Amino acid sequence: MLEINLNHLPTSEELPCSDDTPVDNEDQNWLPNILLFLLESIWKDRQDWFFAVDMAIYHTTGANPRVPVVPDGFLSLGVERRKRGQSRNSYVVWEEQNIVPILILEVVSQTPGGEYDEKLAIYARLGVLYYVIYNPRFWKRDGHLPLEVYKLVNGTYQLQIGEPLWMPEIGLGIGRCVLSSDPMQREALSWFDEKGDRYLTPEEQAEQERQRAEQERQRAEQERQRAEQERQAKERLERYLRSQGIDPENLT
Repeated sequence: MLEINLNHLPTSEELPCSDDTPVDNEDQNWLPNILLFLLESIWKDRQDWFFAVDMAIYHTTGANPRVPVVPDGFLSLGVERRKRGQSRNSYVVWEEQNIVPILILEVVSQTPGGEYDEKLAIYARLGVLYYVIYNPRFWKRDGHLPLEVYKLVNGTYQLQIGEPLWMPEIGLGIGRCVLSSDPMQREALSWFDEKGDRYLTPEEQAEQERQRAEQERQRAEQERQRAEQERQAKERLERYLRSQGIDPENLT
């Protein structure tokens, strides 16, 4: 390994924003973007997190700090939501107070990308606490589960059991789902709370609120109809009593 001079590291302006390697299926962008959009709703009042999709991570734990690793998605905590009020071109660890991502997501593609060996070793060396590998299409080919979450324990990744998996250091769980707002009903990844309940997308929340409002409207309409039926029944009774020479206002 080449010795890295930590006093002469390049700045983010000098470094490419990615490795220019194209994704070979739409899930590699779609899935992490779902997680990003959900976080923007769940943590809308927080400014101490950053989630990126297909962005280069530059670090000093490899052979060359100019050679990044580019996961499909990653989450960092304790950093600025927008660095100095602006968007990042890349994630440069030495410009982020040496805070490495706490979670990294890789979506396995048709062309194996070393998710279970080479990248696993890179992320372990980097110190990423949770490493998520999502492999819905080729898991049998690779001899793994469709969704695997590894936690770094004493420098070694250990496969975690349970889905959704609660991650206390992050305050979120992760697991598979089908979004009711997705017209194609594709399997996706989502965040969950500690009880195992899935966080809804803004579209799902809006639909849930619409359904709640419709149910309330129907209850109000049923109550109006019931009151109207009671009024009509009372009027019929009063007419009958008057037809019998009885004043309904003076009943004892």
